[in-house]
Amino acid sequence: MPSEAAALTKRDCKLPESGWDELILAGSRPEVGSGWTDDGKSYEVRGLKRRAQKTTRPVPIPPVLVQLLRWHLDTYGAAPDGRPFRAVRGGRVRSTEYTEVWQEARRAALPAAEVHTPLAEVPYAARHAGISLWIKAGVDPVDVARRAGHSIAVLWKFYARLLRGQQNRANQLIDDVLNL
Repeated sequence: MPSEAAALTKRDCKLPESGWDELILAGSRPEVGSGWTDDGKSYEVRGLKRRAQKTTRPVPIPPVLVQLLRWHLDTYGAAPDGRPFRAVRGGRVRSTEYTEVWQEARRAALPAAEVHTPLAEVPYAARHAGISLWIKAGVDPVDVARRAGHSIAVLWKFYARLLRGQQNRANQLIDDVLNL
């Protein structure tokens, strides 16, 4: 989520030279507008959504993202408070800024006929696409929910159509175990 990425610090990132590792999400900095905060900032510092205040959530990241984040930190460094992602003047990256970059990336990545469609219309679509990919790849739904920071109930509610229809694959997995 953008609010979790905004709260991420360099110390939350385990970035080995190669292989998988994880980010340890410890908080959130959602953009709420300065009129809604006590200190006049356009964001709030919060714990993770629907979790106890000091709870953390490990998020496994694949080698390609480990390398991208390593490159980003090597190239741009981190803000004085350790945040790897910051605006030009060092503050929080606002939703208008990353949405603008997202739209440029869509124009570069999508065929011209699909640029004006709803496909990947907003940055949050990448989260949905990632979760859908994990499900289609056969990752255990319990692990998918954990990685996404969802409960199983939320996963079923929003991704049920992807979770269903895997009967042939399930049958094959059961056959493989029974035929050992």
